[in-house]
Amino acid sequence: MKSDSVKKGISQAPHRSLFNALGYTEEERRRPMIGIVCSYNEIVPGHMNLDKIAEAVKMGVAMAGGMPVMFPAIAVCDGIAMGHIGMKYSLVTRDLIADSTECMAKAHGFDGLVMIPNCDKNVPGLLMAAARVNIPTIFVSGGPMLAGHIDGRKRSLSSMFEAVGSVAAGTMTEEKLAEYEEKVCPTCGSCSGMYTANSMNCLTEAIGMGLQGNGTIPAVYSARIRLAKHAGMKIMELVEKDIRPRDIMSKEAFMNAMAMDMALGCSTNTMLHLPAIAHEAGVELNMEIANEVSSRTPNLCHLAPAGPTYMEDLNEAGGIYAVMNELAKKDLLNLDLITCTGKTVRENIAGCVNRDPSVIRPIEDPYMQEGGIAVLKGNLAPDTGIVKRSAVLPEMMVHEGPARVFDCEEDAIKAILGGKIVPGDVVVIRYEGPKGGPGMREMLNPTSAIAGMGLDTTVALITDGRFSGASRGASIGHVSPEAAVGGPIALVEEGDIISIDIPANKLELKVSDEVLAARRAAWQPREPKVNDGYLKRYAALVTSGNRGAILELPTA
Repeated sequence: MKSDSVKKGISQAPHRSLFNALGYTEEERRRPMIGIVCSYNEIVPGHMNLDKIAEAVKMGVAMAGGMPVMFPAIAVCDGIAMGHIGMKYSLVTRDLIADSTECMAKAHGFDGLVMIPNCDKNVPGLLMAAARVNIPTIFVSGGPMLAGHIDGRKRSLSSMFEAVGSVAAGTMTEEKLAEYEEKVCPTCGSCSGMYTANSMNCLTEAIGMGLQGNGTIPAVYSARIRLAKHAGMKIMELVEKDIRPRDIMSKEAFMNAMAMDMALGCSTNTMLHLPAIAHEAGVELNMEIANEVSSRTPNLCHLAPAGPTYMEDLNEAGGIYAVMNELAKKDLLNLDLITCTGKTVRENIAGCVNRDPSVIRPIEDPYMQEGGIAVLKGNLAPDTGIVKRSAVLPEMMVHEGPARVFDCEEDAIKAILGGKIVPGDVVVIRYEGPKGGPGMREMLNPTSAIAGMGLDTTVALITDGRFSGASRGASIGHVSPEAAVGGPIALVEEGDIISIDIPANKLELKVSDEVLAARRAAWQPREPKVNDGYLKRYAALVTSGNRGAILELPTA
């Protein structure tokens, strides 16, 4: 056992004395030592129940003959961090989580790991750590929140942000806003739509690192506790068979995850996280692949914010395995890959039928013949721009209008809520990329304000930052190269005409090459908006959004 390095032999007597101090018995020390990486805290609604998940995992490990040992991972609540300096500290935690988990796992000689994440950066951060450490590992998330209910309709956090815009537009009273505030987030769990947290938990299941139901069983269901116990038991089998993350997270498994991403209509943040996780697994996953996969993968689900269904509905309809079975009908998945169950994808999904075609469209009758995410390119985005196509209204699939340019999110919000953005405009928010932010903030506040004010049918938003999975509309993020490194988005001027053609995957600035060259010659780099602490180090090391915003040492 790997843990023998800290438990067996004369030289390990000091180590054993410390295990004695922890209260572990000799009988426990004879067992494989399993790290339980628990992201419990009291500031993230999706994490407030993870102590119970961890206890269930520990029981499962112990029942199967292991020695469970818990240690923590951090997590930021994107909703609470939204719209202020806090959002600069969201994406950046992905690397802190991966690094700190690597440190703990390698310093203490664990034989296997059970990862217990739930929210946005926490899931990819732990997947990155799993690939990097590469000892037997399984995931069990905390599960999604149940939807809220207002006036007989299901609602979620995105409804809350859009309600703020409706109040500003005079179409909702403050009394109604207060009712939304009370009801849209009724339970613990990751927010109830197909936002980033749930997207990543579903893709964890699709890629083979989580058991059936990991992405969809609601946080408050007792089935979630049973799932955690089974994950604890299953890790012992993975340790015995020495099935490791890189055995599971192959290039083909990432292609399966990408196809499921398109079918589910996941958050655009997956286009940051999948390449970063793949990088740790030694797999190259560039964004050129996304449009290839999208072109052959129908979009089968329209969960909030794209439509009126929620994670609890997807769970009742058969969950991720049911969606995978629909894709398998047209040979869109590799079914022969090993997974954390110890079985293949084919064996896992056998018999998992679609129980509700109104939630999971049959593959013969999809919402769209192409996938839910599109990668746009053009002179405004030579590398990439990412849009959640499944959440864009038909009338905004093709749009052309004048640029309204803002160098930070706060200025854009003031203009939107102040009534200065009019139908036809293209709002440009720049210097919010990985380096320029630094930290690549999510733009849920401006997209929600646009939607809440009834402008989502006529106004687009483009940024080198990113979007929450709760954003909807013609919201194009991850524009690369970003403004901070002199990307074309830095050269846009007020009133320039911008052309968006999502079906053609095009994003163009209607300015001549000569004019752009002159602007480029006059452009000067700007000082980062935050230039101390962790963000200073992050800005120095982070790469562009099209590469997954991975960290890389500067070349000499």
